[in-house]
Amino acid sequence: MGGTDGSEAHDRSSYEKEARERWGRTDAYKESARRTRSYKAEDWARIKAEAEDIDAGMAELMRGGETPDGPRAMDQAERARLHIDRWYYPCSHGMHAGLADLYTADPRFAESFDKRAPGLAAFLSAAIKANAARHGA
Repeated sequence: MGGTDGSEAHDRSSYEKEARERWGRTDAYKESARRTRSYKAEDWARIKAEAEDIDAGMAELMRGGETPDGPRAMDQAERARLHIDRWYYPCSHGMHAGLADLYTADPRFAESFDKRAPGLAAFLSAAIKANAARHGA
């Protein structure tokens, strides 16, 4: 979300304010803030590249006719969960399933995913939930 025209920093700051207001008292938010404070430009580039690869892989699976509850889509959902867990905060399968709801309920998330491939937000959400169920969450 945001663009290369300078709006990205503005968009990020408004999202950060909203996140702080909604989740600022949670352990996950505090841990994410602690971790990300030390990240340098190369860390952010790596994080962005990994996220891009995960999203592109999920879109490719969807376009290729995979089902969100198939093993390849669930494995890709697990990569997404581990990405959050590694770079931001401990992300259980249950927590990830909660994020999956946000990806479809919040139009900003849905639009961002669906720009890559129409229907990707719903596909990703379903794959995350299937993966969570596979792991007993």
